[in-house]
Amino acid sequence: MAAGNGSVPALATEPRFAQQLRQRLEEAQLLDARYRLQKVPGGSVALPVLEGKAAEQWLQDNELQGLSCRMLRIQDPVPSKAARVQPPAQKLRCELRRLLLELGESWSEELERDVPRTWQQHGDLVLLSEDSFSAALWAKLGSVLWKTVASALGAQRLAKRGRVLPDKMRSPSVTLLLGHNSWVEHVDNGIRYTFDVTKCMFSPGNITEKLRVASMQCSGEVLVDLYAGIGYFTLPYLVHAAAAFAHACEWNPHALEALRRNLALNGVQDRCQIHAGDSRQLQLRDVADRVNLGLIPSSEEGWPVACRVLKKDTGGVLHIHHNVEARPMPPVLKDEQRPPEESRSEQEDGEEHRSSKEMGSSEQEVQAARIRPEWWSWAEAAAARIRGLLAELHGQPWQTCILHIEAVKSYAPHVHHIVLDLECHPTLPT
Repeated sequence: MAAGNGSVPALATEPRFAQQLRQRLEEAQLLDARYRLQKVPGGSVALPVLEGKAAEQWLQDNELQGLSCRMLRIQDPVPSKAARVQPPAQKLRCELRRLLLELGESWSEELERDVPRTWQQHGDLVLLSEDSFSAALWAKLGSVLWKTVASALGAQRLAKRGRVLPDKMRSPSVTLLLGHNSWVEHVDNGIRYTFDVTKCMFSPGNITEKLRVASMQCSGEVLVDLYAGIGYFTLPYLVHAAAAFAHACEWNPHALEALRRNLALNGVQDRCQIHAGDSRQLQLRDVADRVNLGLIPSSEEGWPVACRVLKKDTGGVLHIHHNVEARPMPPVLKDEQRPPEESRSEQEDGEEHRSSKEMGSSEQEVQAARIRPEWWSWAEAAAARIRGLLAELHGQPWQTCILHIEAVKSYAPHVHHIVLDLECHPTLPT
């Protein structure tokens, strides 16, 4: 680590001995590869070395071996080419190795495994995963460790995620390691999200679904988002999909504060009404063209509410999130790409509800070929349940049509977060 005056220690020698000295310093793990070798007054070549007494001791031990060199400091050292192109994860490991060597500690395979290879970055704050830096040695280093990590990753603030708290709000357990303010800003597809990283969850794995929502044509529609959070899906509906109005339901006070800020940050606060509290107690009825149920592992408790808020005369579309367990799929040969048998079943009244109004036949076949049978089975059961809830609510038959099944991400081995787009409308009299 460079001294405060912009200098680093170095060993200077005659040009003819420079490569020999470099080799010896590399073997001793003392060469500071962040900086280039450079000429110094008098014609010598200076090789940057790590801070601390290790280089001085090495010099004393090697003075009698015919290698003439001396200690000095290089002012404003020039970064090496390798340092300029080094990937962040590799740079982090190099900086940590250097730190430990300077402190007289040794590097090990256990420490190597304990250094994260991925992390979340929100502006100038880096959020580390819960399984990183768990070895006992790290705790001994204190704040110097976190300053080194932040510097290597180009961050000003640092936080570490813990396990999600076992409450109904899925509150994060996040510790701020470096810095004082835990509010961050994240930009997805031109939408600005701000939130307190120690109070609210943010899942980058949902970006594909947010992009899909943003591509929908919702002009003139009213949306009800039963689990709005900080506006993960409410904002794409309003900003990009052009929904006319949204009702956003949320019960976590920290998420509510972020949601209010985010609506204003994106200039759509006048097109959204926030409903604070348990969405199961929502008093809205007969208002929605579209309902988002973005809760996993299951949003089933919200299905009766979703049925109540749908427009009773025209119905609408439900976007139902769910975690479904599925067996691993065997490889599919080109001449075997056919929809699974489950996808060809029909409703009791003989009306096929697999056909999609949003897909052409070729696109439909491609999608069906990659849909797991378990996803179809769950979708059929969900469609039947929703159909029953709507019929009971309105005292007349309703139809449901599976428009699309979207795989968002793998949530655990063989467990997939999927979204069912389900069209619902009252049955027209014959």
